[in-house]
Amino acid sequence: MKLVLGSGSPRRLELLAQLGVTPDDIRPPDIDETPYPAELPRPYCARMAREKAAAVVAQQDEIVLCADTTVALGRRILGKPENAGQAAEFLWALSGRRHRVITAIALKYGERLWLRDVVTTVRMKQLSDVEVNGYLASMDWQGKAGGYGIQGPAGAFIPWISGSFSAVMGLPVTETAQLLMAAGWPLWKEES
Repeated sequence: MKLVLGSGSPRRLELLAQLGVTPDDIRPPDIDETPYPAELPRPYCARMAREKAAAVVAQQDEIVLCADTTVALGRRILGKPENAGQAAEFLWALSGRRHRVITAIALKYGERLWLRDVVTTVRMKQLSDVEVNGYLASMDWQGKAGGYGIQGPAGAFIPWISGSFSAVMGLPVTETAQLLMAAGWPLWKEES
């Protein structure tokens, strides 16, 4: 049995390492991540994880793990910003407000597919011009849903969360462990 990580995210690789898991291969899928018109954040996120898993070609002995993280401000999906201007727009929209971070995990093994999602509520403090401009200059916003990463400098903007910190980073560790074990992955090996 081999594990394929269907993601190019270094954070997901780090979070798997917390479980003592090193993927045998990394195959980031190339899919269209455009939301459907009026698609809500949670169903969108689950669809992305499913489509990523379906797009990764795997052998019979390979488990494929894919995930998608979406930042939701009400019904609005805040994806990965295309540029610093859009990242600033996202940060100002989130400033002083609560939002939800949804991470969906899809695990494919043969014909079986397991899907879980985790919703975490996050509060961002009221941001100043200096904070937003300084964060944009750090370039840490690139490739991050909602235009920020909680594990980087933007962690200073987050006074409160309710839910899974690792899910906000991009991979809920508890749920990932449960899905791996459900698929038969030997997560907890006994010493002989």
